[in-house]
Amino acid sequence: MTKNGKIETANSAISEIKAPTGKIDSFGGMTKDELMNVLRLMYMARQMDHKQMTLLKQGKAFFHIPGSGHEATQVAFGLAMKKGLDWAFPYYRDMAFMLALGLTPEQIWLHMLAKADDPLCGARQMPCHWSSKELNVPTQSSPTGTQFLQAVGTALAQVKKNTGAIVYVSSGEGATSEGEFHEAVNWASRDKLPVVFVIQNNKWAISVPVENQTAGKNSSITEMMKGYENLLRLDVDGTDYLAVNAIAQSAVKYARQRKGPALVQAHVVRLMSHSSSDDQKKYRSKESIEKDIKEDPIEKFANLLIKKNILTELAYAELKKEINNHINESADWALKQPEPEPESAIRFVLDESDKKNKLEYEKTKKEGKPVVMVDAINHALREEMERNDKIYIFGEDVADPKGGVFSATKGLSTQFGNERVFNSPLAEASILGVAIGMSLTGLKPSVEIQFGDYIWPAFMQIRDELVMYRYRSNNLFEAPVVIRVAVGGFIHGGLYHSQNIEGFFSHMPGLLIAYPSNAADAKGLLKTALRLNDPVLFLEHKGLYRQSYATKPEPDAEYLIPFGKANVLKKGNDLTVITYGAMVHESNFAIKKLEEEGYSIELIDIRTIAPLDVETIYNSVKKTNKAIVVHEDTLTAGFGAEIAALIAENCFEYLDGPVKRIAAKDTPIPYHPKLESYILPNRNKIYSEIKNILQY
Repeated sequence: MTKNGKIETANSAISEIKAPTGKIDSFGGMTKDELMNVLRLMYMARQMDHKQMTLLKQGKAFFHIPGSGHEATQVAFGLAMKKGLDWAFPYYRDMAFMLALGLTPEQIWLHMLAKADDPLCGARQMPCHWSSKELNVPTQSSPTGTQFLQAVGTALAQVKKNTGAIVYVSSGEGATSEGEFHEAVNWASRDKLPVVFVIQNNKWAISVPVENQTAGKNSSITEMMKGYENLLRLDVDGTDYLAVNAIAQSAVKYARQRKGPALVQAHVVRLMSHSSSDDQKKYRSKESIEKDIKEDPIEKFANLLIKKNILTELAYAELKKEINNHINESADWALKQPEPEPESAIRFVLDESDKKNKLEYEKTKKEGKPVVMVDAINHALREEMERNDKIYIFGEDVADPKGGVFSATKGLSTQFGNERVFNSPLAEASILGVAIGMSLTGLKPSVEIQFGDYIWPAFMQIRDELVMYRYRSNNLFEAPVVIRVAVGGFIHGGLYHSQNIEGFFSHMPGLLIAYPSNAADAKGLLKTALRLNDPVLFLEHKGLYRQSYATKPEPDAEYLIPFGKANVLKKGNDLTVITYGAMVHESNFAIKKLEEEGYSIELIDIRTIAPLDVETIYNSVKKTNKAIVVHEDTLTAGFGAEIAALIAENCFEYLDGPVKRIAAKDTPIPYHPKLESYILPNRNKIYSEIKNILQY
């Protein structure tokens, strides 16, 4: 290992294990039984690849991503893990790793064949999406590279809990082109987190060769990652089991000692096409494929054992025969297992534990002094952190002395320390990915995204990861992260500090969304969010943070508001206004003027977008026979369109006029106050539109 860059080669590592060990029937620091177990695992993974491809040709299976050529690296790292303590985020080619970790062929076949008893995901994911609750392997997704930040979050949780565990995360070299890989290495290196990044470089990202992927010297991933302090960078021939085993032990030891993360580039070969949907002969030369075959890690290892008189040709033949029989028998057994019931497809989108129904809602012993919304949010966070030591708060600028750009987290790091309230790097994907990784271990992260306009780098982590975890794991894992986001206009914030984002996120099954209009609701809903088992997007209109008409007497520490219960602020008979956020107040101002003219208007603040209280809406519309939906977001495809469609579909026979939507014009929000006012809906526009429908 050199001082500059901490890079070590396999040759220097393997030299340490060439000396005689003094053990009988041993080689390379391993007993004969250990060596034979390695060969067994490697050969089993290889033959399962072949068997799955055979089943595909027979029409009995649907898809496969083989790992042939990667087995030595995967088995070495799988056996280096402390099962039940360490965590792993493998990628789709990691079957041999999972076998080494403890998954059985029977379990894998149930998954591969998408059977009802698939223990990995309940037949919800494509094959090769590895998972195990018992082995601490959170269910994997298809997007490449998203696992890196989650692994960092899980490692951070191990440090917070002081478990002594390390976290393995792997990918091919192609995924290192993803920005989240670099974000993950940055965070892990900064905090010396016990993450072992294993890059299995077979030189092909489907059809794209490695030289077209990375700017590292000689197309090296470890060379590309120079400059990170505390990062141990290791290169190894991933087809040489003894070499990669030594490197695996070194990397795991370094991480477990909390010296920092390790990055291992294992040079492996791809002996089969990228997947069953690919044909590598279309883009790889015959010479390239034949060169890889000569580096087959299984044959290299078996020949070495034979050469050292640890294995005979006959014993090797018997071993292969035994494993082939086991694989065929286990596959035949799995093929006979029942298919999943169609109705199971709608289970576990959200928590089904009934926890939300066991909470005691809208109970308050006393009301305190009037409080502005931002202070109510701050108090809710403080009270819940005092109540639950699993809550961690982080984001950009959230720690004191800043305490958040709007002061929503002011004083929290002073009270609870920087261990529980801390600043993140300026990277939204990192914030969400790390939060997910922490939540998978049982912690409760509450993260802040400074402005809704900047949440988009985290969109992948939210849409494809956060809201999918419970569903894709068939309820084995949950990620109850609370995401607080400042949204909305009316502060002259211009194009990039004024967006409303609820329309985008309401299209995500598995995500709860709150959008309070006043201080009391903000406190009650946020406290509920921090006690639920589902992820929550908590939208805070920054124009209401210190607005006098959003100020309310503060509820006490036990005040909770249920998600999915609207608030009827005004009762009326002539028309129903359905709205939320800042538009509650703009609508109320308009309604007061209409009341002076003799009209009776019912005003509903939905409070939560997901779930939506449709019962209250329908009952009101059936009474008033007219409805207007008001929201601040742009008109086209705003969430108001969903509410309007539901009313039209379910209350059509009760309507005496069209269901009207009032929203912002379909443009960005400009900076100048006059321009902003022209674009956004306001009390005057709402008054005019309500008047038109009343007179319809």
